[in-house]
Amino acid sequence: MLKVGLLIAAMFVLQTILSGMQMRRFSREFIRLRRQGRVVCGRQSGGFHAGAIVMFRIDGEGIICEASKLEGVTCFARIRPLAGFAGKHVGTLTEQDLPAKGRNLRRAILDARGTYNRYMAGEEIPDPPSPFQRLKRTAAILLGR
Repeated sequence: MLKVGLLIAAMFVLQTILSGMQMRRFSREFIRLRRQGRVVCGRQSGGFHAGAIVMFRIDGEGIICEASKLEGVTCFARIRPLAGFAGKHVGTLTEQDLPAKGRNLRRAILDARGTYNRYMAGEEIPDPPSPFQRLKRTAAILLGR
């Protein structure tokens, strides 16, 4: 029983280290893009499916200059270029502009579009709910409150 507990603890520590490395890679890419201009981000958590984060570096008119994505289920997911968006206006992306595969990638791109449009309209951008807030909301739904 002690061996199982130690194995679980070691796996938790390894997961924490690998997730920290992934967050550091994301931060470096975001800073690199931010130094070159404005950046619009969109995200969609995946749960048991591949989650996605997209970053669009845009010019002063909202035209996408460079696009990157972080998509995957595990902490081994890497930041990769996202082709096909250079030269398009981020606020007017449509369903036809989205890639055919990757439901959460498509949702993350639409989230970036929505974030950009809300920002340009002068609205406040809400913070995404924390895992505890989502758990509380789910528990309330299940308990019928």
